[in-house]
Amino acid sequence: MADTPAPTAAPGTQTLARGLAVIRAVADGAQDLRTVVERTGLGRSTAHRLAQLLIAEGYLRGGRDGYTLGPTLIELGFQALHGNPLPVVARPVLEELSAQLHDTVHLAVRDGDSVLYLDKLPGTRGAEMRSRIGHRMPLTRTGVGMALLLDSEPEWAPLYQAEAPVEADRAHAQDLDAFLTRMREYAQAGVAKDLEDNEPGIRCVAAPIRDATATITGAISVSATRPYMPTARMRGLTTVMTKAAQRISESLGYREP
Repeated sequence: MADTPAPTAAPGTQTLARGLAVIRAVADGAQDLRTVVERTGLGRSTAHRLAQLLIAEGYLRGGRDGYTLGPTLIELGFQALHGNPLPVVARPVLEELSAQLHDTVHLAVRDGDSVLYLDKLPGTRGAEMRSRIGHRMPLTRTGVGMALLLDSEPEWAPLYQAEAPVEADRAHAQDLDAFLTRMREYAQAGVAKDLEDNEPGIRCVAAPIRDATATITGAISVSATRPYMPTARMRGLTTVMTKAAQRISESLGYREP
C-alpha cells in the first residue's frame, strides 16, 4: 500500500499528521503493525518507522501484547486536565454530591460530536458504570451529552440521526420525534435525563455548567441503576443537580440574568 498523506495535513506537516494518525489508531485499539497500516492508510515501512519513534519518545509502548499508549501521553493528559479550570473548580462540588447521594457522579465536556469525561466519582451501591475519565460517548445517548446540547436545538436532529444511523422508516421518525420532544422539555427545565439510553438499567440526571459568557462549557450528572433511580427520585434530583451546576458555573464567572 502506498503512503498516503493525511488529507487535512497542511504543507510541511505530513510527518506530524502521520504520527498523530498512528497514535489515534493505537488509542482506538490497533495493537499490531498490520492493523495500524489498515487504520491509517500508511505504508508498512512508514508506519513501522513512526511507531518505533513514538515508542522511543514514550508516546507508545511496544511489548508482548502489542502497541499501547505510552507514559508520555499519560503525563501530558494530566497536564492538560489540570490546565483546564473546570475540573479544578468542579471537584469539591462533585465530592459533595458523591458523599450526599452515594451514586456515580460525572463531569464532562463536549469534544466535537462526542462527550469527553473529565472526572468520575464511582458510586458505593449498584453496578459500576462503564464510563471512565478520558472516555468518549455519543452526545445524544448520555445525560451529560444531552445537557451539553440544551442550547443547540439546530443540532439535535442531525446528531441524533448521525449517532443512530438506520433506515428513515416510520419507526425511526417516531424515535426522532420523541427525542426532540424530550430535548425541548429538558431545555425548558434546564436539566437532562438519561432514561437507559446509553446502558440498559442505568439512569441519570444531568445539568449544564456555564461560563462567564453564559455558554454551556460542561455538564455534571449523577447516575444509578434503575432500583436506585426511580422516576420520583429523578424529579427530586433535578433541583439538586441544578444547584450544584450553578455553584460550579458561578466559580467560572457565570452570573444568572
